[in-house]
Amino acid sequence: MHEDELDIDEGLVARLVAGQFPRWAGLPVRRVASSGTDNAMFRLGEALAVRLPRTPWADETVGAEARWPALLAPHLPVAVPVPLEVGGPAEGYPLRWSVHRWLAGRNPEVGRVVEPERLAAELGAFVRALRSVEPQPGARRASRGVPLAERDDGTRDALRQLVELPPGAESLDVAAATAVWEEALTLPAYDGPDRWLHGDISPGNVLVSDDGRLSAVIDFGAVGVGDPTVDLLVAWNLLPAGARGAFREAVGADEATWLRGRAWALSVALIQLPYYRITNPALAGNARHVIGEVLADHRRGA
Repeated sequence: MHEDELDIDEGLVARLVAGQFPRWAGLPVRRVASSGTDNAMFRLGEALAVRLPRTPWADETVGAEARWPALLAPHLPVAVPVPLEVGGPAEGYPLRWSVHRWLAGRNPEVGRVVEPERLAAELGAFVRALRSVEPQPGARRASRGVPLAERDDGTRDALRQLVELPPGAESLDVAAATAVWEEALTLPAYDGPDRWLHGDISPGNVLVSDDGRLSAVIDFGAVGVGDPTVDLLVAWNLLPAGARGAFREAVGADEATWLRGRAWALSVALIQLPYYRITNPALAGNARHVIGEVLADHRRGA
């Protein structure tokens, strides 16, 4: 997926584990199929998981995940991943990596969410709980905890890339997406205090139990403090339109905040689509879904 992606396979993981955490040596290693972009993930036996950054620029997320989720976990209503161990470079692999408990559950499927209003309320409660934790001095700044205006260059570059695709490559209404984005830039900016945010609440980072209840939120690589609006994007990347009201009520978002959240969802999807349209079909498909949902919302005046 990335030009500077590292070669990572089961053999490498087994050697890293055996060399640094010998108590787990000999446990079977198998790759986990995932649409994730920053880390490769492997099962280690039945109870553990190993996460390894795919690229040098993702190494910083290992430190973030080793520190902040452990502080946040006691305040959150569902499980979050807290590393058991953090490994270092070895066996030709140049980055840090981590071992976690395997969290049970499955990713919900867009369009097939069980009891979507219930899940919407549970996701909203998770976001509220995360925001309620007082940021500690020195808390990590979130790269996505910024004003929409700081997303403008990247979003417009993505729009240009989509316009320049060969005819028929994508059926998106780029002009309509551009208009929605430009309208969002006129919204009042967030003027509240810094809050904790996850930064990437998406179908691949949500786990539900067999009955569809929220059981965990994973992948805290983007965690930090700042403007927490980005955590509203799950309303468009996972929840159906009929359940968004339950999520909005649970979070407590006013109109301007809600529309900024929708703009965040649009920006993330627009930037993902040209980058991953060939290399990560699942993520590109979700990006198309989000763009379609945002444009439909805008047409309805929702």
